[in-house]
Amino acid sequence: MKTFLAVIFAGATFAAGASAAEPDFKFTFDPAPARPGFESVSPDAAFGGEHRFGFDLGTKPGGNRPFFFSAALPEGDYDVAITFGDAQSATTNTVKAESRRLMIERVVTKPGEFAMRTITVNIRTPQIPSGARVGLKERERGVLHWDDKLTLEFNGTSPGLAALEISPATNAITVFLLGDSTVTDQPKEPWNSWGQMLTRFFQPGVAVANHAESGESLKGSLGARRVAKVLASIKPGDYVFVQFGHNDQKDKATNAVEVYKTNLTKLVADVRARKATPVLVTSMERKGGVRGNTLAEYPETVRQVAKEQGTALIDLQVMSRAFYVALGVDMDKAFQDGTHHNNYGSYEIAKCVAEGIRQNKLPLAKLLADDFAGFDPAKPDAVAAFDVPESPLRSEKKPDGN
Repeated sequence: MKTFLAVIFAGATFAAGASAAEPDFKFTFDPAPARPGFESVSPDAAFGGEHRFGFDLGTKPGGNRPFFFSAALPEGDYDVAITFGDAQSATTNTVKAESRRLMIERVVTKPGEFAMRTITVNIRTPQIPSGARVGLKERERGVLHWDDKLTLEFNGTSPGLAALEISPATNAITVFLLGDSTVTDQPKEPWNSWGQMLTRFFQPGVAVANHAESGESLKGSLGARRVAKVLASIKPGDYVFVQFGHNDQKDKATNAVEVYKTNLTKLVADVRARKATPVLVTSMERKGGVRGNTLAEYPETVRQVAKEQGTALIDLQVMSRAFYVALGVDMDKAFQDGTHHNNYGSYEIAKCVAEGIRQNKLPLAKLLADDFAGFDPAKPDAVAAFDVPESPLRSEKKPDGN
C-alpha cells in the first residue's frame, strides 16, 4: 500500500489496463485502528495540493449531506469496492461517479450492519497517445469527467462510508459513448442525460466511458478529436455506442445528410477494425416529437447505415415517443426543457437503451444488472416512484444544443 501511494504521489503513471499485480488503494473511514493494508482516512482529510486522496469539493462526511471523495489516478478503468454502514446508525446510500454517473442506487444498512458493492468506473484525460488533445469547450474545463482523479459522490439520507478499495480493472469491458447533450455526463443539476444513467444498469466489470458532449454533431466530434480519442482508447471486446442527429440537422449544407451518412459508415468500419462492436442509436425525440418527427432525415439515415453495415441498432426515436405518449399529462415531468431531460426522464431513456442491448442479443446483455428485468417504454415507471437524490452541484445555464 505505502509503496503504491508513493508511486502515485510522485506523479508517475501506469497505462490503462495496468497489471493486476499492481497494489490497491485501500481506505478505511472507521475511527478504530486501520486494518492491515488499509490507510485510515479522517473526516478532515481534504483532497488537493500534496494530498492525493481525500474528501473533495469542500465537503466531508457527517449528517445527512452528500459528500465527495477523490483519489488521484491515471486514465483507465477501475474496480471500486465500497463498504457501506455505520456501527451506531442506519444508513441509506446512493453513489455517483465523476460527473453524476449513477452507479449504485439505494443501499440501506441497519445500525451495526455493513454491505459491500463493487462498481467499475472509467476516468480519462483529454490527452491522446499521438500527442494531440481533445478540443474541449470552455464549459468542459474543470469538470470532474476530464480531470486526473477518480471522484465519487456519496448521497442519500445519512450516507455511511466504511471502507473503499480501488484497483485497476484489467479485464473490464469499456462501453464508449459518442453523442450530444442528451447523452453526455451533464455536470450539474437539474440537467441529465441517458449516458450518465446507463451506468446503473451494468454489472461490475463494465465501465462506461462517456465521450459525448453538449452541442456536438458527428462532424463536430470528428473535428474536436473526440472520435480520435475513442478510437485510440478502445481495445478488442469493447463497444462504441453512437447517437447523433439533434445538432447535425442544423447543418445547412446541401450535402449535409450525405456527409453524415459517410462519416457514420466510416466510424462503424473504424470501430470494427479495432475488433470492437459499434452500436448505432437513433436520437430520442424532443418533447414536440410526441406529435411528429422533429429530427428530419437523420433517424432514418441511422437505420439505413445499420442495415447496410449489419450493425446493431437501438431505435430511441421510436422508443422515446412510446414513452412520451405513455406519460400523457405527466410528460413535462420527464423534461427540463423542450429537448433535455431531467433525472427521471434520462433514467427511463437509459432503460430504453438497456432494453435495446437485450433485444439486439449483444453479448453485453449478459452483463446488464441483475435487477434489470427488461423495459417496455409504453409502461414507464411512475414518476412518483422515482427516488434518486439530486447532486449538490447546480446550474441554471442551459446545455449547448437543442
